[in-house]
Amino acid sequence: MTQTSDPAFFVTPQGRRIAYHLTDGAAPAVVFLGGFKSDMMGTKAVFLEEWARREGRAFLRFDYSGHGESDGAFTDGAIGDWFEDARAAIGLIAGKVVLVGSSMGGWISLLLARDMPERIAGLVTIAAAPDFTEDSMWAGFDDAQKAALETDGQVALPSEYGDPYIITKRLIAEGRDRLVLRDPLDLPLPTRFLQGTADADVDMSVALRLLDHASGPDMRLTLVDGADHRFSDETCLDLIQTSVVDVLQSLT
Repeated sequence: MTQTSDPAFFVTPQGRRIAYHLTDGAAPAVVFLGGFKSDMMGTKAVFLEEWARREGRAFLRFDYSGHGESDGAFTDGAIGDWFEDARAAIGLIAGKVVLVGSSMGGWISLLLARDMPERIAGLVTIAAAPDFTEDSMWAGFDDAQKAALETDGQVALPSEYGDPYIITKRLIAEGRDRLVLRDPLDLPLPTRFLQGTADADVDMSVALRLLDHASGPDMRLTLVDGADHRFSDETCLDLIQTSVVDVLQSLT
């Protein structure tokens, strides 16, 4: 049954008020990290929460600042802010956690694994988008868009998910301090990368680059033929669940 109760809130060390749902259960807890301009009511987050409830597994989903039910304006945020939100959210849980990061959440989960390896027991990414502000947005801007970013402080990008994305100069500049594909990326934990071959937002080459760049004793990439960026049909949801279970079983 879908979670419909009101969220709880906490305040990060930076003063941002974050909405979350935390389900009690067995450790290690599973933590879902959503994507760019998405929220914790998305299909994948709710699906995993329902699975966790059935299994008696602790589970956390939350909204970054400027997303969903959390306070703040989306256009005020940047990758580092949302990373700090995620790190503070993990502070609600005792012990190690298994991260499930979707799209931008995949990038943030990699930042967390690098920043606090003692807390991260395992990792599943779904269409992970590491370094997308630099490699996808900035690299894809034409001269007029780059000029507009400098003069106006922002540029609008079309989105097939609703209103245009407002991309700020700070988002691009701050993202350069959070890149994970330029320096060694050690993942000494069970890691499962999931990627659709028909993803129009994150090209399959990104998943291959991530697999090649990262190092770790137990990393696997699964490609799903024809799956898009949402990765939310029955087959994809089953694969996400299977991957989380696989990671958890590898820890025992």
